[in-house]
Amino acid sequence: MSPDEVLIILALLRRAGVDFWVGGGWGIDALVGEQTRDHRDLDIMHRQDQEATVLAALSSAGYVESLNWRPVRFVMAAPEGREIDLHPLVFSDDGAAVQASPDPQRPFVYPSSCFVTGTIKGVPVTCLSAEQQVYFHQGYEPSQRDRDDMAQLRRVFGIATHF
Repeated sequence: MSPDEVLIILALLRRAGVDFWVGGGWGIDALVGEQTRDHRDLDIMHRQDQEATVLAALSSAGYVESLNWRPVRFVMAAPEGREIDLHPLVFSDDGAAVQASPDPQRPFVYPSSCFVTGTIKGVPVTCLSAEQQVYFHQGYEPSQRDRDDMAQLRRVFGIATHF
């Protein structure tokens, strides 16, 4: 997925009035301020109560649901193969959020401080903080892509990572 394709998707969601944050590899690149590797998909966190709007906006651009692991996540795919991995968040009054996880007793936690702004091709985009990215890269055997992403956060932010 190219940076231009990402910006088109984000503009579509913005026009629809969706609150969203970029995570995953594109989220790291947004924090770094440059594309550091190829990306097969786009991870987006959105307000769960805006899911119908997300679906309508993406459907209008030709995306169809290709995976349903609700309430944890779902995937929308375009005919050309682009994929958007969507993560529904439920917000509390203090601006923090939770996302369901496969273990209902251990939801994914998003402190209010993790919602920040980065850039893709110089365009400001809402994304997850470096600390939140590190938090989500724990508890599994990392791929080389994960190792490279964490290296970018160490390089730019001097942040400690566990691999």
